Amino acid sequence: MKINIVGKNVSVTQGIQDKIKKKLSGLNKYVIIDENDVCNVLIRTYPTKQKIEVTIPTKFAILRAEVVDTDLYNAIDKVIDKLEDQIRRQKTRLERKHRDSLAENLLNDEFDQEEEIEVKTKSIVPTEMDLEEAIMKMELLGHDFFIYIDDETKKVAVVYKRTMGGYGLIETE
Repeated sequence: MKINIVGKNVSVTQGIQDKIKKKLSGLNKYVIIDENDVCNVLIRTYPTKQKIEVTIPTKFAILRAEVVDTDLYNAIDKVIDKLEDQIRRQKTRLERKHRDSLAENLLNDEFDQEEEIEVKTKSIVPTEMDLEEAIMKMELLGHDFFIYIDDETKKVAVVYKRTMGGYGLIETE
């Protein structure tokens, strides 16, 4: 992720830049942020307070938070906490949506053998990643499975949600 830090009425020191970059890099454990994504950080100072605004556009959503505090370093910590809360809420929302749609499909079992089945075709280019990252992407997309190239074996693999809970992995030979 590229980070643009802009200061209004304040000079952005190396210490401030290092703190912001360190804190923002910690968000990678919650959500996959593409290295091409540009994170914009705006720091403003007023006579008695400091304001920090962070915007991170991702494939899945735009993460945005702003905090006003008397101390800039406290404001940085608080804005990261807000972003982490947003990510957790989005993940919970995606998980609920997935569970609700599955339950609805089970209750509305109106499948008629006479009807034509519509088949949707989609082409993908799998990217190389580890299993944890593939599971996270699958959850964020709200899919039941995810196709990727395993970073250890360099072969196509499929991770999927098991109906009894947990995940399954299909590896190719």
